Amino acid sequence: MKKIYHLSTCSTCQRIIKDINPGNEVKLQDIKANKITAQQIDELKKMAGSYEALFSRRAMKYKSMGLAQKNLSQDDYRQLILDEYTFLKRPVVVSGDRIFVGNSKKTVEAAKQGL
Repeated sequence: MKKIYHLSTCSTCQRIIKDINPGNEVKLQDIKANKITAQQIDELKKMAGSYEALFSRRAMKYKSMGLAQKNLSQDDYRQLILDEYTFLKRPVVVSGDRIFVGNSKKTVEAAKQGL
């Protein structure tokens, strides 16, 4: 399976998708319009190693909810991502059994090669 979890309103995600040029065989899932499911997040966690690896501390709600001062567990990270799409670090690119999370240059380049 080849899939990209992204946010259609995020200019960074759109720039990366354009740069990767995924083609028709790659499914795109806009996580705002089509929320990520518990099953999907669990599968992504298996590939990434932890829910924390999928969690974005850049989300505006991270600060406003005071999460920086809390000691979050893996279950907390999972539930926060399920409750609020902005907590998923984006984009998440899945290619077979490989996963690429985030928008660093190194990650985007590896995702490009991986697809």
